[in-house]
Amino acid sequence: MLSRTANHLYWMSRHIERAENTARMLDVTYRMSLLPYRTPDQVWADPWALPLVITGLATAYYERHPGALTAEHVLRFIALDPASPSSILSCIQSARENARTVRGAITSEMYEDINGLWLEIKDRSFDSIFAQGISNFFDWVKMRSHQFRGVTFGTMLRDEAYQFIRLGTFIERADNTARILDVKYHTLLPSVADVGGAVDYYQWGALLRSVSAFDSYRKVYRDVITPMKVAELLILRDDVPRSLHACTREIYDILRGLCDASSREPERLAGELNAQLRYGRTEQIITFGLHEYLMGVLDKLSALNEEINNHFLVPVYSQRRIAPAAVKT
Repeated sequence: MLSRTANHLYWMSRHIERAENTARMLDVTYRMSLLPYRTPDQVWADPWALPLVITGLATAYYERHPGALTAEHVLRFIALDPASPSSILSCIQSARENARTVRGAITSEMYEDINGLWLEIKDRSFDSIFAQGISNFFDWVKMRSHQFRGVTFGTMLRDEAYQFIRLGTFIERADNTARILDVKYHTLLPSVADVGGAVDYYQWGALLRSVSAFDSYRKVYRDVITPMKVAELLILRDDVPRSLHACTREIYDILRGLCDASSREPERLAGELNAQLRYGRTEQIITFGLHEYLMGVLDKLSALNEEINNHFLVPVYSQRRIAPAAVKT
């Protein structure tokens, strides 16, 4: 298929996934902000700083709102600001534009769904969303993302176009899981006195809910939430849909079908990363340093994205995520 078509399909799915991930992150942050995060002997990081760091929008935000970190400003900036490249509104607009460009490569049901999503969100104001309940808006974004994936799965021919859509979804999902785990892991590490306490439980529970893994954690471990087990669940387990291992396994399987003799490098990089996660051990990761390990995963995902771009897509149309200041890509 044409490289330009593959490029639009790849980024259409990445932007839909990014909109959902952003909604998840903001919803959990909003719920966390309702809990006390300052205690007499410790001050936790303001939860509204986390979305800015994870999405790489901290610099842009403080240029717009110097010295003012408020819930309303962050929500407006990351949810509905058309000037913010990673806002939910901007992601859905980009996904719709990519879909419109390749209408012949997707089904009519897919285009109607994504176009309807754009028409609904572009007319929404922050005041109306807040009046109806901010969590209801985030749930709506998540459900519309699920709906689009369901429509794609249920209507699309299993050809190369379908595989590039899946590839974009899992690349974006792996990237998000690594970023949110790295930033929140270091931010949420409690003092010794707080381990196992109410604040500790709710903070780590919020992290798991942000990737829909809270119920999975309870089924797998049937124990209190600990940082090491959270890391194991979200990095190494292949039966958790948003874990790094599950995402890289899907990426590798997709690339095995797309690559040929002239494009083996993306397959090799994906296989190498998948093998690292398949045979990794939690103790070795913690000993090595979780931050350093996740930075290594993000570097490999970035290199893999570059190889996918070079072999299959159109380099001039690359739409890479703006990297957070705390994350090297």
